[in-house]
Amino acid sequence: MSSSERLDEVIARLERAAEQLRSGELSADAAASMVEDCAALATQAAAELEKLMRAESAAPAPGQDTLL
Repeated sequence: MSSSERLDEVIARLERAAEQLRSGELSADAAASMVEDCAALATQAAAELEKLMRAESAAPAPGQDTLL
């Protein structure tokens, strides 16, 4: 699975969690646990974004070849 696909999965999980939190159907303890899970997911998303940015910056710009 690529970083982009992992990022998409994390985003989808965060969106589902946000829907559950907004619904008001969770108990206070379940909501607190969900918020902690969201924090961990946000950390994963940041790591995937960093990987994507590093991969993009490592590639030479279009029209720029490596000098021999």
